[in-house]
Amino acid sequence: MDLRNTHAVSVVGEVVTKRFTDGAQGAAEREWLALTLLAEHAPGLAPEPIALEPGVVVMSRLEGTPLRGLTLGQAHLKGLAEAVGAMHEAVPARVLDGVPERPWQVVQLAARVREWCARWRPRGSRADLAVSEGARWLDGWRPGPAGARPAFGAGDGNLANFLWDGTRVRIVDFEDSGRSDRAFELAELAEHVSAWVDGEVDVLACVELDREEAARVRECRRLQALMWLFLLSGEGPRNPPGTFGRQVERVLRALDS
Repeated sequence: MDLRNTHAVSVVGEVVTKRFTDGAQGAAEREWLALTLLAEHAPGLAPEPIALEPGVVVMSRLEGTPLRGLTLGQAHLKGLAEAVGAMHEAVPARVLDGVPERPWQVVQLAARVREWCARWRPRGSRADLAVSEGARWLDGWRPGPAGARPAFGAGDGNLANFLWDGTRVRIVDFEDSGRSDRAFELAELAEHVSAWVDGEVDVLACVELDREEAARVRECRRLQALMWLFLLSGEGPRNPPGTFGRQVERVLRALDS
């Protein structure tokens, strides 16, 4: 769970080859499993699987423009909601039960964020407040099963992975995919830096949630916001200057602090 590249992609005609780095343990297998499951249960939503080799997945190429960087209108947001909903619900329960859990599900992620809070070195800024308030909230948070509807999740909320072809949205990049729950996946999508760094977008505008799911999404968004606080704390070159400061304020708003 970091911001480093884990793979290289080459495209020849209608075929895409994705080669994973040595450190991306299990990524090729997760990607392949996702492609085969979605090809069977939601054909057309994701690339077609062609071949699996050690550390390499070969798949079909999808047409479309990544949502990241587009000015998202109602058609895009509706297409995003439909694509994400189709993915979450695609795999039948009896099959989903046998799918490995995705990396960095809620309990594992919360434990890692607690570690980061404990290791934080004060900077004399509002970031210190965000970390201390986040640690305090985490100490009292006990995520239970309420609102946790089982789902197949992509494990990555980057809007660059959602392709708009003019009529619908389709999905690529499943190296962190697996069994998850719908609310956690939606929270990851909503809090991903790609959803707000170029302009605030409510990516869940067209997603319907019941009361328990809405509550779980809210709590999981707090966790995801805290995760991004640490991931962005180095002010790397991928995002505009000031991104970390904006994330600090997002965390404080999420925590009502």
